[in-house]
Amino acid sequence: MDAEETQVMARTAEFTITTSWETQVRGRVAAAVDRFRGPLTELVERDANDGDTRLLVADFFDVGLNFSKYQDLTTEFRTSGDSIDYAIVLEGELFAPIDVRRIGQELDLRNIQMSRRLAAERGAEWVFLTNGRVWRAYHLRPDGDGHTPIPIIDVDILDEEGYDRAVDGLFHMTRESVEHERLEALRRWREAVESAPLAESLVSDEVVAAIRSRLREDSGHRGHLGEDEEIRRVLTEEVVSRGLL
Repeated sequence: MDAEETQVMARTAEFTITTSWETQVRGRVAAAVDRFRGPLTELVERDANDGDTRLLVADFFDVGLNFSKYQDLTTEFRTSGDSIDYAIVLEGELFAPIDVRRIGQELDLRNIQMSRRLAAERGAEWVFLTNGRVWRAYHLRPDGDGHTPIPIIDVDILDEEGYDRAVDGLFHMTRESVEHERLEALRRWREAVESAPLAESLVSDEVVAAIRSRLREDSGHRGHLGEDEEIRRVLTEEVVSRGLL
C-alpha cells in the first residue's frame, strides 16, 4: 500500500496528506454536504416518501459524488415489485447496485438482499445503501457460502459532530476515488485492522523486535537467549485475552 492509499483525514486518523485532485474533490463533497443539509432536514421533518428521497439521492450522486445521472446511473434493474432503485455502471460494467430507502427508515442488511444477489450475478463487489441522510458502502467478500457484505463506509450527513467523518466517507464513494482506487485502498485498510490480521501483526517478528529494543533500552539489560519467544508469548496471551484470536 503506497502513501496515497493511506491518506485519510487527520481528525479520523485515516489520512495525512492530500493531492491536488483530492483537495478539489473533497471541497466539492463538502460543498454538496452543506448544500443538501437544508433539503435533507426538510425531508426528515415531513417524513418524505421513497420517491422524494430517491430524487434527492440521485442529485447528490450527480453533484457531490460525480456520478452522472444520465451516464453513470441507471434504473434498468427497477421492476414493478421490490427492486433496486439505481445502479452505477462504469465502462459498461455494473460497479454497484444502489438501494434507496425513505428518509426516515432505519437501514439494515435486509435492505440490500436483492442488490447482493444482483452484484454476485454480475461480478460486482460493491453495494451502496442510503436513505439520503445515512450513506453506507458494503464490500461483498467472497466466502464459502457466497458473499458476505462488509461495511466499509457508514456516515450521517446530518450529524453535526460527524461532519468531517461524513465528508471523508463520501469522498471515498466519489467517482474519482473509485478511479484512483482509493475506495479499494480503504477496503484493504478496513480488512487489515480486523481482529485476526491485526492480531497476527501484533505478534510479528517486526513488532517483537521493536518491543525487544525498547525493553532493553528501558531496563539496561543486554538481552538473553529466548527473549523473543518470551515477548511473543506475552503478546499472544494478551491478544487472546482481548478476544482478538
